[in-house]
Amino acid sequence: MPRWVPRAIVLLWLGFLGTILIQELWDRLFGFFLLLVISLFLALAIEPGTNRLARRGLRRGVATGLILAVVAVVVIGFVAVMGALVADQANELAENRDDYVTDVVAFLNDNFSANLEAAEIIDSIDDPQGPVREFLNSQADRAVKLGVTAFGTLFQAFSILLFTFYLAADGPRLRRTICRWLRPERQRVVLDVWELAVQKTGGYLSSRAILAVVSSFLHWIAFQVIGTPAPIALALWVGVVSQFLPVIGIYVAGALPLLLTVIDSPIKGLFVLGFIVVYQQIENFFIAPKITAQTMQLHAGVAFASAIIGGAVLGPTGAILGLPAAAVIQGILSSVGNRYEVVDDTPGDTE
Repeated sequence: MPRWVPRAIVLLWLGFLGTILIQELWDRLFGFFLLLVISLFLALAIEPGTNRLARRGLRRGVATGLILAVVAVVVIGFVAVMGALVADQANELAENRDDYVTDVVAFLNDNFSANLEAAEIIDSIDDPQGPVREFLNSQADRAVKLGVTAFGTLFQAFSILLFTFYLAADGPRLRRTICRWLRPERQRVVLDVWELAVQKTGGYLSSRAILAVVSSFLHWIAFQVIGTPAPIALALWVGVVSQFLPVIGIYVAGALPLLLTVIDSPIKGLFVLGFIVVYQQIENFFIAPKITAQTMQLHAGVAFASAIIGGAVLGPTGAILGLPAAAVIQGILSSVGNRYEVVDDTPGDTE
């Protein structure tokens, strides 16, 4: 037997066991790495604000904590408003259930010749052995799971805020620590990429925030005219969710106002659906290009592809982070490409 064969066998087994170990560690630490990625994204987004407050005399820790506190208050307020809206509508639906069923059945019979009986549907809802009651009883066990999930989500949110605070407050120290291990020419590359990431990430959030304000304002006007329940809360929901949840955000955002309006009046629901569809086209072709051109220059096709790729890799979080990541990569490629002269080889232009 050649001498290299035992060594090759040992190396093969070591590589196999090392691969299994790395895979196991990745599976167990994936959630932690995802929290770090989200925290880094948020730290890059708030660093411009932290720098401005630090230049005004505030310590970086105080400035970072102040910005995160404002963000937390806004998020908690938004969740509280939407939760109160859903609770009020659910309570109203329970109290006026028979009237809603009668109105919906009358609408279906008049417009689609459904030939339904409102009394039979109401009796099936009240029947303890009916499908509606069976469905509600089957969801009882999920309430406990939902509570556990909510507690876990709160813990993850607290962890993200904590990591974000340290990454943003100690940003300069972190950059210095990284650069100490690199040669001077590499240090300049790292600092340029970091600055570009801060610029693109901040631009992404700025563009999304501006579009959310515009969308909320215009939807509020439309919902007010149509007569939807809680027009301000629903307009905020549509504006925020449609902008910060890529690709499917508009569908998720439009489902809630459409559902609540259809329960109140199917005719109003059709108007709500029509306005959401029309506004989405106007935003895509007229409003969004002008705003993103000033804050984050990213081709629409690249944005769509980055959201899909990010969602496939990291789920919904990756879909959100995919856009600023694509903007950073595009900025790096553009800065590298600008170093070289583009030769025009179009035939017929030479003299």
